Amino acid sequence: MTTLTRTLAAVAALGLAVGAASYTPPATAREYVSVTVSNRPPPPRFERVPPPRAGYVWAPGYWNWAGGRYVWVGGHWYAGRPGYVYRPPAWRPYGRGWRIERETWYRDPHWHR
Repeated sequence: MTTLTRTLAAVAALGLAVGAASYTPPATAREYVSVTVSNRPPPPRFERVPPPRAGYVWAPGYWNWAGGRYVWVGGHWYAGRPGYVYRPPAWRPYGRGWRIERETWYRDPHWHR
């Protein structure tokens, strides 16, 4: 290989590496479906909350609307997210019915590194 060919190959490899390192995939579209239900959700079921686990957050069970009826979703563990607080789903009155606010993680305003 000649010096010019090696130089061009090195420049091309460097360009590919920089391009690959700076590439960010397009954001995934988030889909949100809102359902309003006319009848109040049943009272929460009793769940025995397991002992705390370091680095995890307990997400309590809740009633979900699926297939035209309420379906119980049992509690489970989520890996903790430093600087964020978990908010469980909750049913809220909405007009003449009920609407669920989905679970979410929100930024903790009191968290500092």
